[in-house]
Amino acid sequence: MSTHAIAAEVADLLHDQSLLLQSLFAGGDSAHLLARLQGNGKRAALANRGLEAYRANAGALAERALGAAYPVLAQLMGDESFAPLARYFWQHAPPQRGDVAQWGAALPDFLDAAPQLASEPFLGDVARVEWALHAAATAQDATLDAASFALLASGDPEQTTLSLSDGTTTLDSAYPVVSIVHAHLHGEPTLAQAAALLGDGIGEHALVWRRGLKPDVRLATAAEHALVRALQAGLSLDAALTTACALESDGNATAFDFNSWLAQAVQTGLVTGAHLLHPTHNTPQHRQEDTP
Repeated sequence: MSTHAIAAEVADLLHDQSLLLQSLFAGGDSAHLLARLQGNGKRAALANRGLEAYRANAGALAERALGAAYPVLAQLMGDESFAPLARYFWQHAPPQRGDVAQWGAALPDFLDAAPQLASEPFLGDVARVEWALHAAATAQDATLDAASFALLASGDPEQTTLSLSDGTTTLDSAYPVVSIVHAHLHGEPTLAQAAALLGDGIGEHALVWRRGLKPDVRLATAAEHALVRALQAGLSLDAALTTACALESDGNATAFDFNSWLAQAVQTGLVTGAHLLHPTHNTPQHRQEDTP
C-alpha cells in the first residue's frame, strides 16, 4: 500500500472516530457515522445497536462517575433526577481527560445556571464542597515540617507565612453547606436540623483539607476563613492575622485565638509548617546548608 493510501486510510479512521465521539459525548447526529458503517440492512441494524450500546454504557459511566464525586448531591436530588442530570451533563460537558474520575469539576456552575433548579439554589454550593473533598482525596500526602515552626519566633513576621495541606479549599456560602454534607454523610447534625438551618437562611464557612490520608470538611469561623484565604493568597502571617483579627469570630466579640487555632491546625494536618516568602542566602537555614 502506498504512503498516500495509508495516509488516506488513517484520515478516514480519525474522521470516523471523531464522529463516534461526537455521537457518544455530545449527543450529535449519528446519521453520518451510520452511513459510513452501513453496507446492507443487516449490517446497518448491527451498527445501530452497537452505537446504542455505547451510548448506554457512556450514560451509566456518567452516573457512576458523578455519583462517586457527588454522593450528597445524588441523595438530595434522588435517582430519578440525578441519573438524567449525569447523562445530560456528560453530553454538554464531556470529559476532556482520559481519567473519568477527574471529570465533573464544572458541575457546580452548571447547577447554578440550570433554570430547572432555581428553586434549590443551595445545590451548587453543596456540589462545590463535594468536589473540593473529591479533589482533596487525590492531593499529595502532607508531611509535617516541625522544625520549620522555629521561623515563627526567629523570622521576620512580615516575611514568614504558614504552609497549608495540599487540597485545602475554603467556601463562604449563603447556605448551611457543611451541615448538609455532614447530615447526609455522617448523620450529625440530623437531616431535620440541617433542613431547619436551610429554612432559617443560615450561611456557613466551609473548610476542606486533607486530614492525614483522607479529605475532611468542617465549619470555619469568619476569622479562620479570612486567615486561610489570606495565606492561600501568599500573604505573610502578619498580614493574614491582621485580616483575620479584624473579623469577629462566630458573630460575637470573641477575639481570634491564633495560638489555639495553630495547635489544632497542626494536629489535624491543616498546617504543615512555616516558610519564608522570599528566602535569601542570608537566611539562617541557607547558611546552615552552605556550611561544610
